[in-house]
Amino acid sequence: MKTRIKLAVIYGSVREGRFCDTVGNWVVEQVRARDGYVLDLIDPAENVTRSVLARQLASADAFVVVTPEYNHSYPAALKELIDTFYAEWQAKPVAFVSYGGASGGIRSVEHLRAVFAELHAVGIRDGIMFPNVWDQFNQQGQPVHSERAERSMTTMLNRLDWWARALRDARAIRDYAETGA
Repeated sequence: MKTRIKLAVIYGSVREGRFCDTVGNWVVEQVRARDGYVLDLIDPAENVTRSVLARQLASADAFVVVTPEYNHSYPAALKELIDTFYAEWQAKPVAFVSYGGASGGIRSVEHLRAVFAELHAVGIRDGIMFPNVWDQFNQQGQPVHSERAERSMTTMLNRLDWWARALRDARAIRDYAETGA
């Protein structure tokens, strides 16, 4: 029997009236609809202590970052959340769900890939992007092209699951901190 993956979904925006709630809630629904995950939601808009965040990040086997694109990059609140921690990210996979205008948040993801690589996290290739996001979701918070979005989510979660298990097993054999000079 497979053990469940501890998956932290991270909301990237703290703006009032943010669209992150729509996209993030859909991601959470998709994860909850599948077996094999213990879900933890991390929202920088909530007033959570650093010690609670540290425990949430450290206990996660994998992450899904839901991020908008602001000014060709990702939000400052997400940058602060990421940069406040170090070891908690190491040797863990990160998947991205992005949204925004015409680019669908892809520039924010490209920036995030470099940041997470510096933190020794593994950014997985498969992700989901929602260009012109305001036209991509209906009034009920569901993607207009639900079959395509769900197919992309399935691929992303399958690949994230593989990496999460591989890296969790590797961390159990040898502490990643031991690999440094």
